[in-house]
Formats: sequence, structure tokens, C-alpha cells
Amino acid sequence: MTDHFLTLDSLGSEGVREILDLSHRFKREPGRHRGALAGGRVGMIFDKPSTRTRVSLEDAAWALGMLPIVLRPDELQLGHGETVADTARVLSRYLSALTIRTFAHARVEELAAHSTIPIINALTDEHHPCQALADVMTLEEAFGELGSRRIAFVGDGNNVAHSLIQAAGYLGFTLVIATPEGYRPDPVIVAAARAHCAAGGGGIELVDDPREAVRGADAVYTDVWASMGKEHEREERRRIFAGYTVDPAMMAGAADAAIFLHCLPAHRGDEVTDEVMDGPWSRVWDQAENRVYTEQAILYALISGDRGGERLG
Repeated sequence: MTDHFLTLDSLGSEGVREILDLSHRFKREPGRHRGALAGGRVGMIFDKPSTRTRVSLEDAAWALGMLPIVLRPDELQLGHGETVADTARVLSRYLSALTIRTFAHARVEELAAHSTIPIINALTDEHHPCQALADVMTLEEAFGELGSRRIAFVGDGNNVAHSLIQAAGYLGFTLVIATPEGYRPDPVIVAAARAHCAAGGGGIELVDDPREAVRGADAVYTDVWASMGKEHEREERRRIFAGYTVDPAMMAGAADAAIFLHCLPAHRGDEVTDEVMDGPWSRVWDQAENRVYTEQAILYALISGDRGGERLG
């Protein structure tokens, strides 16, 4: 069966560890594995606009010797009546892998169901697993093993939060999520991650008070309050999320060596202030850079099947 990367659950605990180890290796050995997937072709469907995802995926593909092929909705018959299944079958004959950044998670699942090449979720409204891998890679660079660490997520219980929840379940850190009432993450995703935590350590805590979440945290993470597709709610969400802005006063409640993370783009002045984004806590630029290495690892592992990197030499 073809391996896909739709959520972190696609990898499981062992797979997440293997991909992270590969990611650190690609960063340590820049340029060494440029031909690892020479002659390969990766298609990239973008139903949503992108900066980091598009550039990092193209960068990752080139770093492995692959040809990246960007596919916009207006360029595909998929947007003119062709079914997802037929598109998946055809692209499977042309490509080594296909990434997609889209709205409904069901669209990614349908592609995977009819593809004979790896499908990689580059973001849906429900999950952002590529981002989560870069997040935990950045955390490991800062702290090493994460089992004893406390990570705070402040803001909307969105797709980024969902993927971090799954990461906590597999890597054993404690994730404390502070959201206003009505904006909590999906309880099914929370329950599944808590079951993994029960077996491997860590935990998922849900609170309303952001300062409670941040208290003693090793890292503070936030994201925009109104994700793509919800921009029309931005003013209402500004009112609801008042008090959730990560500023120096909030960071002062975290651990002494705490770092700040944001998946970007940031709405400065809403969920985070300039003083934090540009201050000594910030690791957001490392986090963005690490998208390249984690996506190299995902492409290499899924296409080659060499998850341990034994064939890299």
C-alpha cells in the first residue's frame, strides 16, 4: 500500500521520530543529498495562497534533485468538472508524489484513496502536519528531548493546534491550550492524543485563561485568530480574543528560558506584539526555515521508503 501523510497519525509514534531524525540530518548535511530523489517529480496543488508552504516545498524538492510542478486551481480540470478520483489516477501516472494545500480535509482523503503515489497534506482546515513537524523540530533544537517540557498554545483551537495536539501525543510533552469558550480544538482529536499520552507520557490540558497556560511554559505558541476562509470574522474575533495577545507581560509569566513560536503569517498587534516577534524569545525564523528540512524528510521517506535514511550514506 502507498504511504500518505495526511496527519501526524499517518506516521504514528515511530514514524514521527524517524521523520524528525531525518529532518535534523538534512539540516546538518546541507547539499550532501542533493541527488537522493534525482529524476523525481512532485506536484503541488494550491487551492489556498501560500508563501512558506510553496517556497519551502519547492526548496525541499530541488534539494533532493526533484522537479517541483506547481498546479493552480484555474489550471486544472479538477476545477472544471473532473472528479478528484480521476485527477488522482492521472497524476499518479505522472508524478512521484503530490502535495495539496486546500480547505476540506475530506478532499485530501479522497485524493489518497485513489492515488498510487504518496499524498502529502500541505494544509487543510482541520490539520497542518507539515507545520507541526517544523514546530517540534524547532523545539528539539532549543531543548533536546521534549518529554519533560510544557508548551503553551494561546489563541484559536485551529488546524495548527490540532496537529500540535497530535505531536504532543507522540512525543510526550505537555501541551496547554488556552482558547475562549467556543473556540476549543476538536474533542475527538484531543481524546485520541490523550490516549497516546497515557501510554507514552505528556498530556493535553485545555484552559480559558492564557496566563494560566503560559505560566512556567518552556515555549509559547500562537497563530492568527482568523484563519484563511474566516477573514470575515476578524473584527468579531478581535473582540472575543481580547486578552489573548502574546506580549512581553505574558512572556514574563513563562519559564526564564522560554521561546516564542508562530507559524506565520502574523497579524502583528493582534495575536502577538512586535516586541515578542522581534525580541529575544522569538524562534519564528528558525521555525520557518525548518519547514524545508522536515519537508525534505517527508518527501524522501515517503517516496523512497527509506525512513531510517540508511541509503543516504
